[in-house]
Amino acid sequence: MKTDKLFRDLKIVDLSSVLAGPSVGSFFAELGAQVLKIENPNHPDITRSWKLPQEQKDDELSAYFSSINYGKKYLKIDYQKESGLVQLKHILKETDLVLMNFKKGLQEKLNLSDDQLHETNPKLIIGKINGFGADSDRVAYDLILQAETGFMSMNGTPESGPVKMPVALIDVLAAHHLKEGLLIELLRQSKSQDYKGSTITVSLYDAAVSSLVNQASNFLMTGFIPQRIGSLHPNIAPYGELFMTADHKTLTFAVGSNVHFEKLCAFLGLSALLQNPAYQTVQSRVENREDLYQNLKPRVRDFTAKELLAEMQRRNIPCGEVKNLRAVFEEPRAQQLIMEESINGKQTKRIASVVFKRQNDSSKN
Repeated sequence: MKTDKLFRDLKIVDLSSVLAGPSVGSFFAELGAQVLKIENPNHPDITRSWKLPQEQKDDELSAYFSSINYGKKYLKIDYQKESGLVQLKHILKETDLVLMNFKKGLQEKLNLSDDQLHETNPKLIIGKINGFGADSDRVAYDLILQAETGFMSMNGTPESGPVKMPVALIDVLAAHHLKEGLLIELLRQSKSQDYKGSTITVSLYDAAVSSLVNQASNFLMTGFIPQRIGSLHPNIAPYGELFMTADHKTLTFAVGSNVHFEKLCAFLGLSALLQNPAYQTVQSRVENREDLYQNLKPRVRDFTAKELLAEMQRRNIPCGEVKNLRAVFEEPRAQQLIMEESINGKQTKRIASVVFKRQNDSSKN
């Protein structure tokens, strides 16, 4: 079975807005689910108005909105009114999964509490995103979560001060956690003869903290508080240092082992560095990374980016060019991930959220 038809019988209602919730709906739509995005006409998804200066002011949607709304049908219902609520609940009777990110108390105010929804549809799966936990009424935006969960404190340079990631990283992470929870719940449902509806919730806060991974363990096990070191890695060197090539391109290396380092030095004609105790272990290279960088920098500049990247690939040394988005989307592989769709007569583009591939699939259905 092709992945784009995997959930063709799954009916989803998307009541969520902004990024995390809607991106979950798009994920299932890409897998063939029937996704209906319902917006209150008085309070439509706010990201419809999040436009770049160069976008048309009178368009009903923005590039931002388009990025996480794909393959959906759209319906406006004022479910703050009794007639609209009746209409919504009628739709939910035939729905398998509903997505939402209402602030604390609003579900109850709208007569859409979990209990009321399960009275309407006992088998309904409810997927919910919240900010700082189900018991918190604090307004949560991705920037605030990046600030309060350590990401901004680590990101940037000593000169820049704290810097947020240039994408809504915490929203993206929370969406992935919710997808995982919902997929597990759908699996549980498929194995049960008398399944009863349930609610799966993810907070932006929990998703953010759980994603600190190695930085968290560095602190929890050693008390080390990460400082802003730009793209440098606290445990590996050279890793993240920026090198200029002969043709003025910017490259970076991720030299994670002694083997990588030995191969890099051999290629650059710097094998003498291998005899220096300051560079003989991963840990010692971290301790002496600035001196090491100064040794490597002039030799890297002897090569063009094309020459160096080809040689690094041949030697299996991790190396990459720092590219802007124009350069990224000139690559055929990136172009394969672009998905186009007409929404309300406007041609839109976004990047696929389903990028896993099932190999050895001989099915043609």
